[in-house]
Amino acid sequence: MSLLSTPGEKAEILETASVRGRSLWDDALARLMRNRAAVTSMVILGILILLATVGQALWVHDYDTIYRDKVWIPPTWEDWHILGTDAQGRDMVARILVGLGVSLMVGVVATIVSLLIGVTWGATAGFIGGKTDQAMMRFVDILYSLPFIFFVIMLMVVFGRNIILIFVAIGAVEWLTMARIVRGQTLALKSMEFVEAAEAAGVSRFKIIQRHIIPNVLGPVVVYVTLMIPVVILAESFLSFLGLGVQEPLTSLGRLISAGAQDMEPAPWTLIGPAVTMMVTLFCLNFIGDGLRDAIDPKDR
Repeated sequence: MSLLSTPGEKAEILETASVRGRSLWDDALARLMRNRAAVTSMVILGILILLATVGQALWVHDYDTIYRDKVWIPPTWEDWHILGTDAQGRDMVARILVGLGVSLMVGVVATIVSLLIGVTWGATAGFIGGKTDQAMMRFVDILYSLPFIFFVIMLMVVFGRNIILIFVAIGAVEWLTMARIVRGQTLALKSMEFVEAAEAAGVSRFKIIQRHIIPNVLGPVVVYVTLMIPVVILAESFLSFLGLGVQEPLTSLGRLISAGAQDMEPAPWTLIGPAVTMMVTLFCLNFIGDGLRDAIDPKDR
C-alpha cells in the first residue's frame, strides 16, 4: 500500500522538493523576473546597446560627415535628419548613436577596472587584517581625500590623453568605494565555519580569498556594479563638459550635452536628443540595480 493516498499529495511533495532544491541564485533570478520595472529596463537597455553597437553601421549618415549647407536644421524626415543637425551640419542621430556607444563603453570598461582593483584590494585587506588591513585602508582614505578631477588630470598629464586612458583613469578612482564594501563583507565572512575549515585544512590565504571569499561577496558587488555604471557615465560626461573627455570627431553623450547646452537657444534639439538618451540610459541602469538589490538582499527572502 502506498504511503501517499492521493496523486495530489505526491504532486505537493514533488513541488516542495523542487523548491527546496533551487539555489539562491535561481531564487534571486525568479525574484528579479517578477520586478516589472527591472525587466522593462533590461529590455530597453538591450535595445539601446543594440543601437549603439550596430546602429551607426545601418544609419544613412556618418557621425563625422559635415553638411555645410545643413547647419542647425530642425528635425525633419527630409534626407533622414529626424533629430536635426548640429552647428557643423552633422546628423544628430548618428552623433547620438556614437555618443551612446562611447558612454556605455566608458561605463563598462571603467567599472571592470574598478571591480578588479576594488574586489582584490578589499578582500585582501579584510581577510589578512591587522596592520596590513590598517595600512591598505589608510591608503584608500588618502586617495579619498584627493579631488576626483585633480586625480584624473594628474593621470592625463603623466600618461597623455586618449580614450583608453579615460577608461582607466575613471576606473582607478571609482574602485575606492568598491574596496570598502568588499572589505566589510570579507570581515563578516572570515569568521564563518567554511573559512575556518579551509584554514584548518592548510589552504593558503590566496586560495581562500580566491575560492571562498570573493565568490561569496559577489552578491553585493553585482548590485553595486549596476549602480556604479551610471556614476561612471556621469563622471565621463563631467570630464567631457570640461573639455577633458573624448576628442573630436569622436563624441560621447556628455560632450553632446555640453555642445547642445551652448546651442540651446538657436537649436534646442541638439540638447534634447542627447539629454533624453542619457536620461533613459541612467533610468534603466538604476532600475536594474534596484531590482538586483531587492532580488539578492537576504532580508527580502
